[in-house]
Amino acid sequence: VFKSHLQVGAYDANDPLLDPVWGLLAEAGIPVVTHCGSGPAPGAYTGPEPIGRLLARHPRLRLVVAHMGMPEYAEFLALAEAYPEVRLDTTMAFTDFSEGFSPFPAAERGRLADLGDRILLGTDFPNIPYPYVHQLEALERLGLGDGWLRAVCHGNAAALFGLPGV
Repeated sequence: VFKSHLQVGAYDANDPLLDPVWGLLAEAGIPVVTHCGSGPAPGAYTGPEPIGRLLARHPRLRLVVAHMGMPEYAEFLALAEAYPEVRLDTTMAFTDFSEGFSPFPAAERGRLADLGDRILLGTDFPNIPYPYVHQLEALERLGLGDGWLRAVCHGNAAALFGLPGV
């Protein structure tokens, strides 16, 4: 796994110097976890637009968007719909903590079911302001069913990394 934290690193994923790196990662099928949403504080290189440009050049990039792209949930869901190798992780999303400042739009819940095979459990544990189990409770509270929960909590990551399923 390769990690790209655009917000903390304050760098442009579209810098021409990085293009060969993205190309190699895409060609090798190596998953890239990226912090590219504009939460909790927007940066010069965060948001769906720069990632959309990156994916237009490297559509096979196996990108895992941390925090579901918070707060631009709808836009990052759209990128996942447009690019089959894009996945989203649930870190902090749907918890009481994040719902207080960046609620997931209720109108987008159906898209979670539609993309159920490309959503992965994320936690940031132990660096979270709530008990670990609350992330799991928040996912269950969505009411998307046991199959969806199993996929998000295990099956999707197992498939991404070529591990045996349950």
